[in-house]
This record gives sequence, structure tokens and C-alpha cells, in this order.
Amino acid sequence: MWRTAVSVRTVLGGGALRAVCVLVGGALVLTGCTNNTEESGPAAAKVSVAKVDSIAATLPDKIKQSGKLVVGVNVPYQPNEYKDADGEIVGFDVDLLDAVGAVLGVQVDYVESAFEKIIPAIQAGTYDVGMSSITDSKERQQQVDFTDYFQAGIQWAQQAGKPIDPENACGKKVAVQATTVEHTDEVPAKSEKCVAAGKPAIDIKPFDEQSAATNALVLGQVDAMSADSPVTAYAIKQSDGKIESAGPVFDSAPYGWAVPKNSPLAGVLMAALNHLIDNGQYKTITENWGVQEGAITKSVVNGAER
Repeated sequence: MWRTAVSVRTVLGGGALRAVCVLVGGALVLTGCTNNTEESGPAAAKVSVAKVDSIAATLPDKIKQSGKLVVGVNVPYQPNEYKDADGEIVGFDVDLLDAVGAVLGVQVDYVESAFEKIIPAIQAGTYDVGMSSITDSKERQQQVDFTDYFQAGIQWAQQAGKPIDPENACGKKVAVQATTVEHTDEVPAKSEKCVAAGKPAIDIKPFDEQSAATNALVLGQVDAMSADSPVTAYAIKQSDGKIESAGPVFDSAPYGWAVPKNSPLAGVLMAALNHLIDNGQYKTITENWGVQEGAITKSVVNGAER
């Protein structure tokens, strides 16, 4: 996808059962709704990670003294971050940042937040880190710094057997999660091309949660959806054949952990992550969640090319 961090995560929603369905004639229509609980979770247990004193020693004093990283996160955004049946925030992003926390010898405290409030809360000092599948970009680097940890692109999905061309979706209804790059940039740009060519604009349908966007497609309320590649892939997997990909992944860019501008924490997180990359534990975590196609070979700070 790309989750946007404008003034500041996927797939099916989290929670015990957070399916978003529709009311028809006063009756709740359940047929076709997706089950948003991750029943199986990762392929294996969390990796056991040891503290690295030399890296931990470089933490900012505030975090050393508190012994914890306070992390703002928006859910659901499976498989990256979502709630399991017990209400715990879990996912690929969680396992990875927990591993980084172990390297640093600190506890990672996840605080659920509205997506659009994460970046402002980092700027205000409320959170140490923003972890919500946020795409690193040159524009966002004006507000925060990013420690890049994954490579994702955008991928569209369609109802099974009902093909949609992402490059020619003029007049079609396309679901997106509100405030993501798909909502603010990608689909609007495609819609503008339609209008410029004398064709109908794309009817963009924003939803507060990705789970709602996915279910709208499953139920046939929209013709397609656009989301981050790991999110779309996971949604397709969970839909029992109701939806399928609508073309390849495109516009690949890095996910980053957002930290206050010019904070030394960006470099500390980078060093911890590169340690996990070098010893193979990062690769194991990506494979546990089936997202290894987006694995990186080296973490950098502010690595966005655009």
C-alpha cells in the first residue's frame, strides 16, 4: 500500500471478529463477510533474541531510564499489525519490533492510536516510535525520520472472475483505507488521468479501516480495492477465493519506523535491526509471517527515493 503519515498496516481487520457487514432491509447480511480473526497466526513461535550491550548503550537517556519504547500503532492491518482473539496486538511488525526491543534490552509498549494521529503524537513526544506500516517518503521526512525495515508496493484486488485493470478503472468503485497513500495519491492520480482522457472519474470509496475496505470488495459493494502488497496478498488468502489479485505489485517503497526528527533513536533502531539481519533472525521473522518477498538486506535511515 502505503499507509500515509500525512499529518499523521493490509488486510482483513483484527479483533475477535471485526467483520464489517451491511444492513439490508434492517437485517445484517453475513454472507460473504470475512472472518477478521487470525486463527493460525505466524508459522512458528517468536524467535529468541539476546540483548546486545554495545547497541543498547547508544539508546537516548530517556529510553534507557524508562526501560521501554512507547510505540503508537493503528490496527487492524493484517498481517502487519492487528488484534488476536484475546485482544492482544500482534503481527509481523510487532514480532520484528519486539526483536529489536530485545536487542536493546527494553520493553516495547504498544499504544493503539488513530492512524492520522500517530505522526503528530511523535512530534509532540507522546510516542517514541510510530509503527503502522508507514511508507517512508521524502515528503514525510519533513515531519519525522524513518528507520526503514521492509519493502512493500501497491497491489489491487478484484472479485474473483471480474477483472479490473488498475490502469483503466475509470468509472469503477475502488475501496481504499482513508489517509493511506492509495487514498491520497495513487488512486486519485489514476482518476485524474481518466478525467483528462474524457472518461469518468474513479469513484473512490475511503474506509476508516482496511477491514471495511476488504469486506466491501468481498460483498461486491465496490469493484476493486487498492492496498499495500502484503496486505492485499493476505486479504486474498483469507477470502476463501472470493477475491483475487488485479495485476502485479507496483510502486515499491520502504516501510519505516517513524521517530522524532533528528532523534538519535533512528540510528539506534537501524543498528539493532541490522544486527538481526546479519544474524538471520530478521529473515526468520519475515518467513514466519510469509512476507519474506519484502525482506531487505540492510536497514538505513530515510532511504526513500521519492
